[in-house]
Amino acid sequence: MDIVGMSPEKNPAYLDSETPMKKRLERLEAVQNAVLEISRLSAACSDIVSFLQSVHQITGRIMYAANFYVALFDHATYSVRYVYEVDEFDTPLDPEQRFPLDSPEASPTAWVILNRRPLVMTAEEDAARERENKTWGSGTRAEHWMGHPLLDHQRHSLGVMVVQSYDPTHIYTEEDQKIFGLIAAHVSAALQSLFSVDRLEQAVRERTLMLEHEIEERKKAETLQRVLFQIAELSVQASEDDRKFSRLHEIISQLVPSKNFMVALFHEDSQEFSIEYSVDEVDGNSALGKRFPLGSGMTSYVIQNRQTQLINRAQLLEMIDNGTILALGSLAVYSWIGAPLIAADVVYGVIILQSYDAAVTYSEADKDLIEFVAHHVAAAFARMKADENNRIAKEQLKLQNDALNQMLTALKKAQKELVDQDRLASLGRLVAGVAHEINTPLGICVTAASHIVEELALVRKELEQEHLDESGLNQFFDVLDQSLRILMTNCLRGAALVRSFKQVAVDQSSESIREFDLRAYLDEVLLSLQPKLKGHQYKVRIDCPPGILMRTYPGAVSQILTNMLTNSLMHGFEGRDEGYILIRAHAEQDTVHMTYADDGIGMSQAALEKLFEPFYTTKRGQGGSGLGAHISYNLVTGPLGGTLNASSSPGQGLTYQMQFPRIRTALSSASRAGRVDGAA
Repeated sequence: MDIVGMSPEKNPAYLDSETPMKKRLERLEAVQNAVLEISRLSAACSDIVSFLQSVHQITGRIMYAANFYVALFDHATYSVRYVYEVDEFDTPLDPEQRFPLDSPEASPTAWVILNRRPLVMTAEEDAARERENKTWGSGTRAEHWMGHPLLDHQRHSLGVMVVQSYDPTHIYTEEDQKIFGLIAAHVSAALQSLFSVDRLEQAVRERTLMLEHEIEERKKAETLQRVLFQIAELSVQASEDDRKFSRLHEIISQLVPSKNFMVALFHEDSQEFSIEYSVDEVDGNSALGKRFPLGSGMTSYVIQNRQTQLINRAQLLEMIDNGTILALGSLAVYSWIGAPLIAADVVYGVIILQSYDAAVTYSEADKDLIEFVAHHVAAAFARMKADENNRIAKEQLKLQNDALNQMLTALKKAQKELVDQDRLASLGRLVAGVAHEINTPLGICVTAASHIVEELALVRKELEQEHLDESGLNQFFDVLDQSLRILMTNCLRGAALVRSFKQVAVDQSSESIREFDLRAYLDEVLLSLQPKLKGHQYKVRIDCPPGILMRTYPGAVSQILTNMLTNSLMHGFEGRDEGYILIRAHAEQDTVHMTYADDGIGMSQAALEKLFEPFYTTKRGQGGSGLGAHISYNLVTGPLGGTLNASSSPGQGLTYQMQFPRIRTALSSASRAGRVDGAA
């Protein structure tokens, strides 16, 4: 490569001039011209290598650049490619080979790219690192090495541009370093433009290939659609004596080469095949009309496996050698496809395509296509069979209608009895669900009381042993205070549950409205539910600012959250020891918006539509009554006077959205009837 300025004799920038000032002005003018030329090249050049070759030549006119390379950085793979390299001693690397960047200390090139700062290094500095057993790249050691990062407008690394000298008479001055940095900045801007053009051209090429593929696929789809339409039309118009099988041969020939084609029908009663259509380059149509039993041939193999088979000559010979099939036909076959005609688990026959030409070899795609067509052919056979049976069915239908009318009368009577029985069974499940929920606060109270007894015994023992200090006593008081609060809360909740069930039973309500701070009340409810979370990695977060003063039914809020949390533990976190629940609330004027969300297993759309139905549960017989969500819905829309919606999808958890007035007027007892805590 002819690089201008490879030696002082050939580079005017290194020639002596009349004065240092004149020499400096000449060099500055050369730098200005170089920058302008790089800008012009960036607009005119579309190839990165050609552009960098020109940059090398331009740099050589300003400073010593006999050894020059540019490495580009790929953020996606965290690697570099040495896209352009000229070196007096080392063989240039493959510009397509990628080298991973493990750390900035791997090499000077890696240091500049990853630190995004210029680096100038002498041979002495490089040798000092080697004496310290610090690996610092590879290749011949340069007397003077200068690298500058190539950065985009966001200061992300594009790569590095490097010049180096193996000659101690060519050392880069501070002015050389500044000029080289200026050139690198303009090269960075030009590379960004070239990358944009490359990405655009690549996108155009990819889009063109995609469109060509889409056009090809569309043509195939149109052909397939036309074939399926013709098959459907064939099943409607053809009769037993028509040329339906030759027409089927013509239709399939539109999809794949089928010079050799056969249709054999299977007779279930006699376990025999009858060849209804055959076109063969070797045997002609001599097989037409023959019958043969289900046995060990290739046709029987397809029916016995009930799957489409693609067999080439090597596979055929191997299957014959190992006894999988018997050689009953010509062994000159290069490629063979057999597709069973099966619809509604009924075997109607098989269609066979084979090739004696090595140039015509069927692929897996051909096999899948024939299998797809065979399903439709079988469906066409099924439709023709159905037409045959339709007349008999119509005759029987009239007789059945009279019997059905009699059965309908009996069914309506039985249905009424089932509804009455279900109503009684629902009441029984309601009682069972309430009893289960009453056990929960009682169990919490027993647990809290047992914990107090244990802590008291420990404190008494420490007191007797004179080991009790102020810190231990304060800790005991904290445990005692928390446990007593849990006892009080759950005792009151148990009483409320009994009272609520009594209210449902006698259609009365004595609960009254009171004023409370929503955040403080949510904390109290969560505290009472802590025993449910014990022993698991469940996390509950309350996102509600203090100061939201409510005047409504606090018991309704408590029951709603208890039901929702119970459902999360029983359903959402089934089989898991960890989970996350978020309770968020905020007020907008006189309306409170509350969200309850968990990250559990979620629900299908079908299950979500039944969520608020009474007695719907996925835990039937496992402790679920199916009333939790239903009661929550009635509490929000009844006593709280608001709305409740739920959203979910499998694996995405369950979210409830509620809104209700901050201030609620008292309701009649009839409006509050049916308030009871239940678990779905």
